[in-house]
Amino acid sequence: MKSFEYVRPTTVREAVAAASEPGSAYLAAGSNLLDLMKGGVVAPDRLVDITHLTGLDRIETLANGSVRIGALVRNAELAHDAHFASHFPAVAEALLSGATAQLRNAATVGGNLLQRTRCGYFYDAASACNKRVAGAGCDARGGDNRLHAVLGWSENCIATHPSDFCVPLVAFDTVVEVEGRAGKRDIPLDQLHCLPADAPERDTVLERGDMIVAIRLPAAADRFAPHSRYLKVRERTSYAFAVVSAAAALRLDAGRILEARVALGGVALKPWRAREAELLLAGNQADAALFHRAATAALVDAKPSGDNGFKIELARRIIVRALSLAASGTPARVAALPASAFASGVTHHV
Repeated sequence: MKSFEYVRPTTVREAVAAASEPGSAYLAAGSNLLDLMKGGVVAPDRLVDITHLTGLDRIETLANGSVRIGALVRNAELAHDAHFASHFPAVAEALLSGATAQLRNAATVGGNLLQRTRCGYFYDAASACNKRVAGAGCDARGGDNRLHAVLGWSENCIATHPSDFCVPLVAFDTVVEVEGRAGKRDIPLDQLHCLPADAPERDTVLERGDMIVAIRLPAAADRFAPHSRYLKVRERTSYAFAVVSAAAALRLDAGRILEARVALGGVALKPWRAREAELLLAGNQADAALFHRAATAALVDAKPSGDNGFKIELARRIIVRALSLAASGTPARVAALPASAFASGVTHHV
């Protein structure tokens, strides 16, 4: 591992100033960053340790009813917060399906949003990867690409974003609070991550020195609590990244859908909001035929990026099942393997 400078600021402003220097990276739990450094995938000149900054580890309900979650809140802490889990059960379900208990105890909310793709060619320093080295090429295009993107990809990059947590967050219009060199600003989560297009090396719209300090879930999102689910298909019934996942949430009145939210994971380089499906669902009676039409609408622009055409049909089926589960009602308990299509047995998640 390359030698690096280590700094430990005492305020957010000091952290932003330190991280604004070229070659800097923020360090929180390091559950993704340190692996990348050990593998020679990234080699920062300076680590800016933000783990002891005050005020970033709180879960707060604001006066307008929205919930503000500090960037240093641990994934496990948020998932097991009784108030949060009861108001945003799909988010808690996604968190609990995202990693092992050990990782959830360490990983942070802010770090989860900014984790890098798990594309094997990105992690292999001997492979050509435009995300790792701009202009190098993309070995995934002609390689092992069955788990790669089917939406929003380009010839320059076909990787996917790995987060489970982000999928229901984007469905619920989550806002990301950022502090940077020019001060504070809000970014809708749906606009945080970049699709590859002509600049695949860029993951997000964040500028040098920008730090995520919190996320906010709007008060309106808890109206979906009685009918919201997160469903994930993985290659083993354990803690693995999603082949495809879906968040589905409904507001129902006598079986008629007043409002719907649908988002997909594992299909693109960002959590994918399926707004076409939402529009089709709203105002109609909830039934299997409607859910199939919505799933078709969500994937109308999907196309294989390699040997992964099966993911399109899989994504359609996952949407249908997630909507069916949501329509049936949020369970009082979460399955022993949260979000798994093969889970059996139940256990409290709070």
